[in-house]
Amino acid sequence: MSAKIEFGCLPTAIGTMPYTNPEEASAIVTKYLPTIPTWPQLPRRSNLENMCIQFSEGFPETVINGDKIYIERSADFDARLEQVYTDYLDNNPDNYAISPEYAAGLHSFLALKKDPPRMIKGQIIGPISWGLCATDRENRGIIYDELLADTLARFLRLKVMWQERFLNTITRDTIIFIDEPYLASLGTAFVAIQDNQVTSLLEYVLRGINGLKGVHCCGSTSWPLLLGSSCDILSFDAYNYADSLSCYPSEVKAFLERGGNLAWGIIPNDEEILARESLSSLYDRLGEAMAPFTRDGISFKQLLNQSLLTPSCGLASLSPEAAIQALELLAELSARLKKKYTL
Repeated sequence: MSAKIEFGCLPTAIGTMPYTNPEEASAIVTKYLPTIPTWPQLPRRSNLENMCIQFSEGFPETVINGDKIYIERSADFDARLEQVYTDYLDNNPDNYAISPEYAAGLHSFLALKKDPPRMIKGQIIGPISWGLCATDRENRGIIYDELLADTLARFLRLKVMWQERFLNTITRDTIIFIDEPYLASLGTAFVAIQDNQVTSLLEYVLRGINGLKGVHCCGSTSWPLLLGSSCDILSFDAYNYADSLSCYPSEVKAFLERGGNLAWGIIPNDEEILARESLSSLYDRLGEAMAPFTRDGISFKQLLNQSLLTPSCGLASLSPEAAIQALELLAELSARLKKKYTL
């Protein structure tokens, strides 16, 4: 756990945006999230910005086919895997850059050097989700290959180290979320992964981050596993799944007591649902989501102080107009809470 920080319901976002122009996307993000902007991922710009592909650049023998990614075993495959291990042991992320071709929004954030924000949020796909997305030619997730699973965790650690250093050229203080949507499938017939492997792979990546680090899951999952990790921030879909997290009050309390923060994904990223919401309705919904936690020795003020506000997940599925509406509501909800409770 890094040094304790209280966000006081500041707003930030998950990452994906429904734009193709990185400068436009960055301008919108920094307008509505000036204190903690997140660099925009733009899957509509290029399939290379698809979440499962975006951070694959540099992994040995990757083959991209549309929105799918495969790993081939060539003659020098083992030697290339060994290089990942060598760079990991040497803490050398220089060969694991994220190029503008794969993340135009990340590089557009360099313009913020002129007037840097208090903090910048970055993100990277997690080892569980990437290990299930990336497959061999038999369509089997590489996470089920012990050697490849071990390599991908080290690879993503080098990737996140490079990203953090890049963001540190803009501002000293950063947050990086590890995005793990596939954790919602833990314990199902579709994902046969033991909890100890999840923890081990996640920690490889988390421990490569020097600044604040979070884990984002947009479904219900094994929350005690994440609350017991070394992450500083647990990001979850509070619009749909707050009740599942509230089943673990003692674990949440312990997480907050050690300085952790919760990122409440309270703005829906479904366009039809979003259209029915207002500032008042979302304010009430957040209060209802937080209420169960205050019955177990956590004060409401502590909960507010140790919280961020976000959309429930990425906004790439929305129209550009709806994405702006989501960010407007997010910023307004944060401002209302900060004013009412003097955060």
